[in-house]
Amino acid sequence: MTERVRVPEGGEPIAMTPRGLEVPPRPIVPYIRGDGIGVDITPVMIRVVDAAVEKAYGGKRKIAWMKVYAGDEAIAHYHPGLTEEEIKAIPPEERQKLYLPEETAEAIAKHLVAIKGPLTTPVGGGIRSLNVTLRQILDLYACVRPVKHIGTPAPVREPEKVDMVFFRENTEDVYAGIEWRAGSPEADKVIAWLRREMKVKSIRFPERCGIGVKPISEEGSKRLVKAAIDYAIADGRTKVTLVHKGNIMKFTEGAFRDWGYEVGKTYPQIVTEDEVATTYGGVVPPGKIVLNDRIADQFFQQMLLRPDEYSVIATTNLNGDYMTDAAAAQVGGLGVAPGANINYATGHAVFEATHGTAPKYAGQDKVNPGSLILSAVEMLKYLGWREPADAILRAISAAIASKRVTYDLERLMPGATLVSCSQFGEEIVKHL
Repeated sequence: MTERVRVPEGGEPIAMTPRGLEVPPRPIVPYIRGDGIGVDITPVMIRVVDAAVEKAYGGKRKIAWMKVYAGDEAIAHYHPGLTEEEIKAIPPEERQKLYLPEETAEAIAKHLVAIKGPLTTPVGGGIRSLNVTLRQILDLYACVRPVKHIGTPAPVREPEKVDMVFFRENTEDVYAGIEWRAGSPEADKVIAWLRREMKVKSIRFPERCGIGVKPISEEGSKRLVKAAIDYAIADGRTKVTLVHKGNIMKFTEGAFRDWGYEVGKTYPQIVTEDEVATTYGGVVPPGKIVLNDRIADQFFQQMLLRPDEYSVIATTNLNGDYMTDAAAAQVGGLGVAPGANINYATGHAVFEATHGTAPKYAGQDKVNPGSLILSAVEMLKYLGWREPADAILRAISAAIASKRVTYDLERLMPGATLVSCSQFGEEIVKHL
C-alpha cells in the first residue's frame, strides 16, 4: 500500500475469527467520501458517529477513520493533471482502476468493515458501476436494507407499521452482467445456439435482439436465505418471507424459493406457514419463526396494504432492487434508507448511502445526510456497538420531531425550520 493511504495511528484492524468479528477498542474503518454530495454528508456522518461513540463509551472506544479514495476524488487525488478527454481515451479496464484504485480495494479487504458515500458511474463507456465492482471484489453477497419509519413525512397513512429488513442477493441474477447488445456477433451467436441446439422457439423477434443470462445458483440462494434466517433469530424477528417470481421463472426464481425452504429445514426454530395451518391449528408455536413465500407482484401489493405482516424478506437481486426502493418510499424516501453489503462468512461489509450523488447540490451543505448516518448506525450494530447505534436512532427521531430539518423534509412539514446539512447533523448531536 502506498503512502497516499495513511493508516491512523493507534488504530487496530478488525479481525474475523471462528467466533465472529473481533473488534478492538479503536477499530480502523476505511471510508470513501463519495462523489457529488458526498463532500457534504460524509463529514456530518463522521461527526455524529464520533459524538455518539464518545458519549456511549467515554473515550474507551473510538473509531480510527482511514480515508481511502474512489470515484472522482480518486482521480483528483492520484491523477490531478488528467483531463476528461484524456480519461475517456484510456482503455476501460485501466480507467476502472483510476476510479477504484487497487490500494482502496486492498485497504477495505484488509480491514473488513468500511463505509462509503454515493459514487457515480465513471465517464466513458465500458466501465462497470464502482458500487457493483466493490461488491464483486469482496463477494458481498447480501445487500441488507432495513426499512423503518423514524418520524419523517410519508405518503402512506400508517408508515409506523413498516418495519422490514430486506436481504437482497447481491451477486447473481440479471445483475451478473452477462448480456450482449442487439445486432452484435455475440448476441447473434447465442441466439443461433439457443434456437439450433436448445430448440428454443420462444424468441419472438430473433433479428436485432439483445440477449442476457439470469444465473440463480443453489449456493448463492442458500447462503442468502441462511443470512436472513440468522438475522431473524439474532434480532428476535418472527417471520422470514421468500419473495420470488417462481410462477413464471420456475427454474431460477422458483428454484430460489425451493432452496430457501431447504435451508429452513435445517433450523429447529423455523416452522413453515403451511405447517402452522395444518399441524398447529393456525397458531404459531412459542419461540418459532415462520418461513413463508410470496410471488413478487403479490408482495408488492401487500407491502403497501399490510406492511405489518412482514418482517425479514429474502429475495433475488432484481426483485430486491425494486422492492427496497419502493419500501423506502413508504417511510419517506431514500434520504432515510440505510444500506449494507455484507459477506457473513468472511466478515467483509461495506455500508453505504442508498441515494445517488446529486451533483447539482454538491458543496452546498444542503442535502439530508440521513441515509449515510443510518447506514453508519447499521455499521455500529454490525460491530456490536449497540449503545451508540441506538442513541443515534433516538437522536435522529428527536431531531425530526423538533422540525429543524433539511430542505427535503422542511417542505413537507408544516411549521418546520430549514437547516443545512451540517446543522441537521448538529441537531442530531444535540439530541444524543
